[in-house]
Amino acid sequence: MSRFPSQWQVSQAARCVRHGGIVAYPTEAVFGLGCDPANPYAVMRLLALKQRRIEKGLILVAASRQQLQPWVAPVPRKLDQPLESSWPGPHTWLLPAARHCPDWLTGGRNTLAVRVSAHPVVQRLCNATGSAIVSTSANQESKPPARSRLELQLRFPTGIDYCLPGALGGLEQPTRIRDLQTGRIIR
Repeated sequence: MSRFPSQWQVSQAARCVRHGGIVAYPTEAVFGLGCDPANPYAVMRLLALKQRRIEKGLILVAASRQQLQPWVAPVPRKLDQPLESSWPGPHTWLLPAARHCPDWLTGGRNTLAVRVSAHPVVQRLCNATGSAIVSTSANQESKPPARSRLELQLRFPTGIDYCLPGALGGLEQPTRIRDLQTGRIIR
């Protein structure tokens, strides 16, 4: 397996996302499933594929903080340091959601889980898409996430529109989710 997808493959995956598709891609620890966070049809397809309740909320992953700006409220300066010191990297934070952020992302809460990833495939996909994307582990509710393309194909023989090749980032577990306001670890 190639460690990095070709530019053509990244372009195809980005096109798929922009047109409402579901893509699979390697992340820091497991394969992820993603789609356009602004497309309710794509998000509902993804939730159905994973057998995940909307109330759980989702994570957005981005190549830069700027890609997250449409989805999150401004962060007070006094809370900015943890973000600056941990991004890009394998750190997911719960931030205040923008007022217009849809419930299909927040799970009905006033926070949104977000990450600026340092993983090269995630970076390239978000840059090619031009925006943050939904990122959730490639598994169904309470089952282990896929760590290879073979596991991905076995767990999801249908429903994924495009799969980017590449190596995982080396973490043993999916990234922790920490609440920026309280510092509390959520996962």
